[in-house]
Amino acid sequence: MAISNTRLRYGAVAMTLHWLIAAAILFNLCLGLYVADILTDQDPGRFGLIQLHKSVGLTVLVLSLARLGWRLVNPVPPLPDTLTPALKVVARGTHYLLYFLIIAIPLAGWALVSSSPLGLPTPYFGLFHWPNIPFFADLTRAQKAPLRHEFFALHMYLAFSAIALIALHVAGAVYHQMHRDDVLRRMLPGTRVAGQT
Repeated sequence: MAISNTRLRYGAVAMTLHWLIAAAILFNLCLGLYVADILTDQDPGRFGLIQLHKSVGLTVLVLSLARLGWRLVNPVPPLPDTLTPALKVVARGTHYLLYFLIIAIPLAGWALVSSSPLGLPTPYFGLFHWPNIPFFADLTRAQKAPLRHEFFALHMYLAFSAIALIALHVAGAVYHQMHRDDVLRRMLPGTRVAGQT
């Protein structure tokens, strides 16, 4: 399998980043909903799960920035000619919005943590302390309090938007599979697409 993208399919780097980010996002969305809806502040395991949620989110941020950079220097395979212009707009729009969200959600989470009046560090998987964003970390507790609520709301709304957009993205993949146009297979390792030697 080629490292870079070709006109027929995605390369190993794009595929690896895609599936790592997808797995991390699905895990973190489930974890975030679990912590927010099931556990109370008094649950002893809540703090550890929140730290795990933050570490996974920061990993998504790093991988997403790498994926965006890789995409900028590796053009993606074109959409099939069988798609209508309207469906091509929806497909491209969905991808652009997903790129925005996979970067904006962890950034909002990082800003949320950085603006916490508690000022607690983020132990990145227990390996080292991820720094807070300096601008927010340097504010007084009184200045941080309203920001924390705003960033929490932003983080939450972006996450729910991502859930809806992921559902649309998966529906698009199913649509392509039903129409047997190779769009899904070109992102799956170990598969062959038409025209591939």
